[in-house]
Amino acid sequence: MKILKAVITSAGPGQRKLPLQTLVDKEGREKSFLELLIEEVLAAGINEICIVVHPGDETPYGQVIGEYAHDVTFLPQEKPLGYGHALYTARPFTGSDPFLHLVGDHLYINRSGESCAKQLVDFAGKHECAVSAVQPTRESLIPNFGVVGGTRMQGMKNVYQIGTVIEKPTPTVAEQELLVPGLRAGHYLCFFGMHVLTPSVMDLLEKEQKKNKDGRTDLSTALNTLARMELYLALEMNDLRYDMGEKYGLLKAQLALALHGKERDRVLNELVEFFALKDE
Repeated sequence: MKILKAVITSAGPGQRKLPLQTLVDKEGREKSFLELLIEEVLAAGINEICIVVHPGDETPYGQVIGEYAHDVTFLPQEKPLGYGHALYTARPFTGSDPFLHLVGDHLYINRSGESCAKQLVDFAGKHECAVSAVQPTRESLIPNFGVVGGTRMQGMKNVYQIGTVIEKPTPTVAEQELLVPGLRAGHYLCFFGMHVLTPSVMDLLEKEQKKNKDGRTDLSTALNTLARMELYLALEMNDLRYDMGEKYGLLKAQLALALHGKERDRVLNELVEFFALKDE
């Protein structure tokens, strides 16, 4: 299975300003957050990129991506009908092809030297199925994420067959429906914010949209149905992701880039000096 297209959703009310933020990357160069997301996709060997935006954001977003403008198609989500609806907006772009999907408010930092997106795309291409990146997450945080339940694939490290997907479950629901054998007690597999999805997902999103009177569409509901239709795997990532939309998210993302970049030692020294002065 060849994955040649990618969709970034960035139309949510709380997301709109995030792609315009300026960060300093691992090499010490100033870039917009949107440029960093595009580079994550390009590192996976994908150069057909769709960004789903709030109507009118095409121009400011286009102005901050510089040389990458020729790789990007902007599609506006005409009505704010939720995350799943935003992704479904990209159906004219994805057509009948599988695609990589990234949420537009997460910064991804790899620990292995290979981009997070490339790891996921290579794995999905090899196994020819939908794959979601996941991370074990402690129970107190799961109301912030989509969470999957399933079973570990025999003979495959850090790979699970997904049986259930629930969006932002309570700990009680998670304990009843999302326990995964082999995980540390009190931990669950939460979405990393990155997926490779098959065309079936768009069909399921369409059905969800027609079923709901208000037209709102939830991706996790569609993925839960997908797990019952076809092989759907979860790949546990040992990398880092930072939610830019949470409190101090921008600060944490910038620190993460700095501490994984070529000027790491300098940044650490300056942080030590900062905290030493603070305690005086």
